[in-house]
Amino acid sequence: MTSYDIINEAVLDADPDQVWAALIAELNGARAFWVPANTFQPGTTPPEQAGGETVVTVHTKGVDKGGPKLRFTSRTVAVEPGRRLAGEYVSGAFLGTSEFLVEPLPDGGTLLSMRFAARPNGFVKQLAKLADIGAEHAKATSAAFAKLASLLGSTPSVVRSGR
Repeated sequence: MTSYDIINEAVLDADPDQVWAALIAELNGARAFWVPANTFQPGTTPPEQAGGETVVTVHTKGVDKGGPKLRFTSRTVAVEPGRRLAGEYVSGAFLGTSEFLVEPLPDGGTLLSMRFAARPNGFVKQLAKLADIGAEHAKATSAAFAKLASLLGSTPSVVRSGR
């Protein structure tokens, strides 16, 4: 069975509080830096609270460009405000976990990381036989982190991207 365990990391020349605020805004639907690859629709409990749910849509060809849309629901299982947000993919295209870490660096910058540990579900199991979904995830996350850096007036330094 196909499964993914992917970590993306980037060093951002920005304050950890700014990075956290931008991440939470994005997960609440801001569409500031993960578009065109992903969009997020929060549930009635926001994603920055334990029990919060977010519907994630992966736009395989970009937002409003057609192509398959991979939707799945993430439920927040742990939050350390300003530092860590962990979720569980409970239904849809992927089942598994995710974790975002925001870590201050001695120079005032921030290490942002995302771990995606999941397996395809439903029709995505078949799609995974035809496309390297793991590589696409790593590429989209790296692009999102680079766009976030630009929005924060930073130049990202990619530490790790991929499996």
